[in-house]
Amino acid sequence: MISDIKLYIPTLAEIVKAQQLTELEKFFEIRLLEARPFSFEPGQFILLSVLGVGESPVTLASSPLKKDGVEVCVRRVGSLTNALHRLQEGATIGLRGPFGKGFPIEALKGKDLLFVAGGIGMIPLRSLIHYILERRKDFGQLSILYGAKTPKEFLFADELMAWGQKGDVRLMLTVDKPDETWGGNVGVITRLIPPLELRPKETYAIIVGPPVMYKFVLMELYQKALPESQILMSLERRMRCGVGKCGHCQINNVYVCQEGPVFSYQFLKRLPEAI
Repeated sequence: MISDIKLYIPTLAEIVKAQQLTELEKFFEIRLLEARPFSFEPGQFILLSVLGVGESPVTLASSPLKKDGVEVCVRRVGSLTNALHRLQEGATIGLRGPFGKGFPIEALKGKDLLFVAGGIGMIPLRSLIHYILERRKDFGQLSILYGAKTPKEFLFADELMAWGQKGDVRLMLTVDKPDETWGGNVGVITRLIPPLELRPKETYAIIVGPPVMYKFVLMELYQKALPESQILMSLERRMRCGVGKCGHCQINNVYVCQEGPVFSYQFLKRLPEAI
């Protein structure tokens, strides 16, 4: 938890690593310059700021067990994210947070986990996947489905390769448009779900991706008889201020930045505008 004052005043932080991952996405490792406790749950987000430009919500991408800094991956889409992409290692930025509610780790323990990621949806899932791999004995079967438009748009390609080589991880990748280097699955991510053998009562599905993806993934999971309470989704795209004041993320009477961004499908069914 953070104090009321810290809700509004950014903490100074330093970029200790900056790496271009794709044409649009850049990876940053960030270290707080102010000595204060910083802990978070996978699925939570922070607000990064550049002096004179503004601030933007960014999902945490590193494991909460990492204690020497945090990692984020930022897509270049506007003035603030363009400004972040121009920064180099050693630059100072502002950080507020963490905010929101993340994935329910305790509920996931002992369960089989099915991750379904589309595009930049891998960013918040990376945080949880890293945590699970570091606490592997606490969880059941781990399956990761990840789709991108082209092979060049997969994030964390080296890590994907390493995960796929683990004997206790099932990794399945697919692309919409293959190139001459691609020899894997082609087509939408929902094609990867029907062949899977799942234990419905013992499985949690965790989905993050573009809004259009959710409906079709849910249809496939319905065929697998997964309980609605065990299907988790993130609405991280909707936040702005992080403290429930601006109303940008409000859906009916729900503030996504306060009650989410992680929700169960059982809850979101009551908010048809959400997905």
